[in-house]
This record gives sequence, structure tokens and C-alpha cells, in this order.
Amino acid sequence: MSTSLSRDLARVEQALLARWPENRLEPSLTRISALVDLLGSPHRAMPVVQVTGTNGKTTTARMVDELLRGFGLRVGRFTSPHLESMRERIVLDGEPLPAERFVEVYDDIEPYVQMVDAGSDVPMSFFEVMVAMAYAAFAEAPVDVAVIEVGMGGTWDATTVADARVAVVTPVSLDHAEYLGPDVATIAAEKAGIIKPTSGDGVLPDGRPDGGVVAVLAHQPAGALEALVRRAIEVDATVAREGTEFGVLERRVAVGGQQVRLQGLGGEYDEVFLPLFGAHQAQNAAVALAAVEAFLGAGSATGPVAQDVVRESFAAVRSPGRLERVRTSPAVLVDAAHNPAGMRATVEAVRESFDFTRLVGVVGCVQGKDVSGMLAELEPLCAELVVTQNSSPRAVPADELGALAVDVFGADRVSVHPLLTDALESAMELAEAGPDDALGGSGVLVTGSVVTAGEARSLLRGKRS
Repeated sequence: MSTSLSRDLARVEQALLARWPENRLEPSLTRISALVDLLGSPHRAMPVVQVTGTNGKTTTARMVDELLRGFGLRVGRFTSPHLESMRERIVLDGEPLPAERFVEVYDDIEPYVQMVDAGSDVPMSFFEVMVAMAYAAFAEAPVDVAVIEVGMGGTWDATTVADARVAVVTPVSLDHAEYLGPDVATIAAEKAGIIKPTSGDGVLPDGRPDGGVVAVLAHQPAGALEALVRRAIEVDATVAREGTEFGVLERRVAVGGQQVRLQGLGGEYDEVFLPLFGAHQAQNAAVALAAVEAFLGAGSATGPVAQDVVRESFAAVRSPGRLERVRTSPAVLVDAAHNPAGMRATVEAVRESFDFTRLVGVVGCVQGKDVSGMLAELEPLCAELVVTQNSSPRAVPADELGALAVDVFGADRVSVHPLLTDALESAMELAEAGPDDALGGSGVLVTGSVVTAGEARSLLRGKRS
């Protein structure tokens, strides 16, 4: 990257970071609607597959992207948050938006952002501007379809300025309760806002009429499912539910991931290799496949879509920061689990897919999360825990996190290292000091926050531009 481009990219990143952060919200679609109107409605230039839920959104969006590209479509994908680079959020043709294009898109829309700021009591946030950049970049490309991950909630999330043809809801659990509600039913009702009425007069990629929005629902707690189905009925959406219309029929652990057999909307798909670990990733795969079938218009009347494309696409899926091995000897895994449900899935996946005889945890969390709940899920898995602090302004101070960890693990199993570099070094030393076992081995699991996972990944793999 040239010096001038590096300077321009830094300028844009600094301008974006100077805006309201993602954890500071004024729930409204007013500002983003005003901006996309000024930009000529780029959010309406392509059909949208939108993904909400509590856990698994990013990975599911990645799977949908990979599958759609396997079927020859040009895809834009927007996800959040990022692990290492802002540009990871806006993906075109499977790759982060190039630095030069990232700068160009920001500079193109920035005068209009200023106009919206001038007419509002609340300035546009970092997330709102990033959403507008994504839609603008995808419209200009142009793409055949945009895969859009919700930032938080659904009804008032900035991404929801677009109307989804396929609305995907991954499992709902308690998270962001201060904004979304105190229980899963209330949270699900908020997330159900991405399921909207449509005219049904569009056209599918193969030229057949579009019958309207399809709601693809992962397995949900009872209260959540009721809220989601109620919304779908209200807007006359077609509903596809995991466990009824689609799901995971069979799976078995395989080297580097798992082998799965999936029931899709159009039929069975067998011998699918998924290079990701855990039952939750198989569930994400089933949800993604159903979403793509719905988008392509496949169902029981048409039969399954091309099996070879499905197999090749799933085999190519990658999900950085999701039980990703970033180092060997000792093995170091980074995982972005940041709530109890996510941590529970991570713990189950580690137990199933890895033969560790001793595992040392490294945890760094942010404020507003159920930290004690996460630690309780992690405690049976980790022999020792190293507590640290990531660089987020919302990071839980290491000493405060350490006190919570002592309550769960006991003082003799917890050490505190405020600097992540020191925490990683200490954890690897603790892992290597464990008993030598030819049948297994020692490892390190770094988790607790997307920020912690991303920073550890950068430190251990080398920063990527």
C-alpha cells in the first residue's frame, strides 16, 4: 500500500471513529433513510438477504455469501463487528473492499453525511455511515444480491432501511438487554422487524415471479419462536423453520471440521464437509442453505439445488475468529464468543473436536455483557484462566474481571495480566508447563469478546493490511 493511500485510509478511519460508537445508540431509521434518499436509494438497487439473531450471524452470512457465489451470483456482504480491519465489514466478491475503493466510497458519500448531520439533532453514527457505504459500494459494483448482517436488533437497525427478500433469524438469546428487552420473547419481537411485507411482484434470478419475503428461522426458544412466527403471519411471509422444513439430519466429527447431512427446503444434501467445529456451525450451515434455497426459489416442488455446488461452497467456507487455530505448539484457538449462549456452544465444540488434556483460557470482555455467565460456562473446560483487558474503550478492567473470575474459578486458578501480549505469553507458558500426554496435549483458548479475539489473532498471526 502506497504512503498516500495509507494516509488517506487513516484519514477515513479516524473520521469514522470520531462518530458515535456502535454501543451508543439513538434508535431510529430517520438519519439512515435521509442519507440513502440523498444517495439515490442504493439500498434498493439489489435484492437483500438479511441476517439477524443473537449468535451465529456473521458465520451464517459468510455461508450464504459463499453459496450464492457458488451459483454464479455477484455478492456484496456487510457484517459487523470486524476483527482487525474496518474493511472486513464491506465485502465484494468474497474479499474486503480494497483500501482505495473504501476511501473513494467514503469520500463520495461524506458531503451527504454532513447534510444529514446538519439537519438532525443527533449526528450519524459510525455504524450508520458504514451501512450507507456498504449499500453505495454494492449498488455501484453492481452486485446481484447483498447479504446484510444486522448490527443490533432488527426493527430500527440501520441495515433495515432495506427490505429483505429473505429474512434470516439465527438463535435468539439474552444479549444487549438494555436496548432490546429483558427476555427472549421481547428481543425476538424486536429482531422480527426485519420480516417485512412485500408486494411479491419482483423477479427471481431465473426469471420466475418472486412470491414475497421468506422468513428462515433457526431453532428458537419457545417465546422467541412465537414472536417471530406471529410477525411472519402479520406480514404474510412464508416461514421456513429449522426442525420442520429444514435442519441437520446427521453430522460426525472429521479432520479439520465435520461431515454433515442436511435437510434443505428442496431435499437432502449428503456428504457435505464443513471446515468449522461444533454443532452450532452445522446449524448455521442448515440455516444458510435454506436461505439460499429460498432466494433461488427452490423448494419441495423443484427439488434440491445443485449438490456439487453446495458441497464445494461449504468446503470453502472460512469464519475467522470462530474457534480458529492461529498457532501450534502449544495450540492456540481464538473465539469471539461474547455471551453465555455463545460460550456454551464454544465449550461444547472444543470438547467434541479437540483432544486437549489441559486447556488454559485467556479472557477479555467488554462492559454490558453477562461476564459471570460466560465464566461459568468456561470454568469446567479450563484448568487455569488468564484474565486480560482488550483495547476497547468499553473493556472491563482487568482487575475487575479478575475478581469476577476468582468468584467462579477460585483464586488458585486465576492470574491477571492487563496487557494482552503478557496474557498470551503467560497462558502459553502455563499450557506448556502442563503434563506431557501423547494422547492429547495442552492448548490455549482466547475468548470473551470479538475485540479480544481479533487482537489476539493479529498478534499471533501478524497484522494484515
